[in-house]
Amino acid sequence: MADGLASFIESAKPLLPIPVLLGALPVLYLLFGKTWKELDAEALELRSASVARGEFDRRPMVALVMVAMVLTLQEYYGGRQYYDVAVFPAMQLLDTKLHGALKLGHYAELWGYGWWAFTRVFGYGLPLLLWKLFFPGDSLLDMGLRTRGFFTHAKIYGLFLAVVLPAMLVVSKSPDFGNYYPFYKASSRSYFDFGVWELMYYAQFFALELFFRGFMLRALRSFGSGAIFAMAAPYCMIHYGKPYLEACGAIIAGVALGSLSMRTKSIWQGFLVHVTVAALMDWLSLYHRHALPAQMWRR
Repeated sequence: MADGLASFIESAKPLLPIPVLLGALPVLYLLFGKTWKELDAEALELRSASVARGEFDRRPMVALVMVAMVLTLQEYYGGRQYYDVAVFPAMQLLDTKLHGALKLGHYAELWGYGWWAFTRVFGYGLPLLLWKLFFPGDSLLDMGLRTRGFFTHAKIYGLFLAVVLPAMLVVSKSPDFGNYYPFYKASSRSYFDFGVWELMYYAQFFALELFFRGFMLRALRSFGSGAIFAMAAPYCMIHYGKPYLEACGAIIAGVALGSLSMRTKSIWQGFLVHVTVAALMDWLSLYHRHALPAQMWRR
């Protein structure tokens, strides 16, 4: 009986996200429906003004081309395969000249994730710098970097965590979760390994939020509420390779965090949600495997 039930649950797994998504949509509308309507009204004004001036709205074109190029470059040159073939051999030559100062023997995997984090931070941040070349009158602070009103919306941050944390505590006990996190498998070796990894992890999360919930949403303002759903599609796709249910959950997370960003005009709440969840995911994974670090440095 138990084996049959487990088999049924596993076979139904591909379809499970569908009722969850359908159930989440009314909740998201309840929370953010007013924000979506305000965005649509603002977009109508922007498009009407652009048409009245006889202008072509270049912002969506420029932004989406940048998004496509950044994600493509990261896929082909920001991953472990390119690092192993091109970057690591160059680092070995440099390490030889530096008489082993890079300690590649001890931290080869950590350096690999350093390359991954660097390509994410640089790739996600580059469009903002290029944006000023195309639209010099735009302020980069308007890409979600303003902190005004942060504490006014702090309760929304608490609400998100109240929903996410109980689910995460349950999921963290599954074998798939425990085997997948943390990405850096030597995190349990020492607090140094764990701490450096977490700092790199948080840095790429900040850049990710800036790219998806800051740059992309503001550049696509003329899409209205559609900008949020347009952003959620590539945001879901960067989760490919992770556990299936997590990738599906990224659809809801993308819409929710995007809506939150547009309501607060800031990425900071979304960034804090991300790093809080990420830190706990890594810690819980190690905790359930009895693999938390026991020393400060690797002996």
